[in-house]
Amino acid sequence: MQYLLLIYGAEKLWEKYTEPEKQTIYKEYRELIQDLQKKGNFLGGNELQPISMATTVRVRDGKKSVTDGPFAETKEQLGGYFLVEAKDLDEAMAMAERIPSATSGAIEVRPVKINS
Repeated sequence: MQYLLLIYGAEKLWEKYTEPEKQTIYKEYRELIQDLQKKGNFLGGNELQPISMATTVRVRDGKKSVTDGPFAETKEQLGGYFLVEAKDLDEAMAMAERIPSATSGAIEVRPVKINS
């Protein structure tokens, strides 16, 4: 079964890290991805651009509304995602807890609904 691991963190916290600290975190991500790829679990994933680059589109009564920024103001923002293959929720959660950002943010684990 496929799961989307949504990676949330506080952008303001990330901005406070030194460049060496950021590089250490990126290294941890690369190592995790390599391990998940070896095991056949990693299907894809990406880091997202900052929320300042976000655009939100809504359509109400046939009229489009576009606003700059994220859908909602929150303490933590969606910063990236992993798409993984796992036998069950427990295995997906075990992968989620290995994501480096889990120590300072949150990882939302969502099963992917695949239409056939």
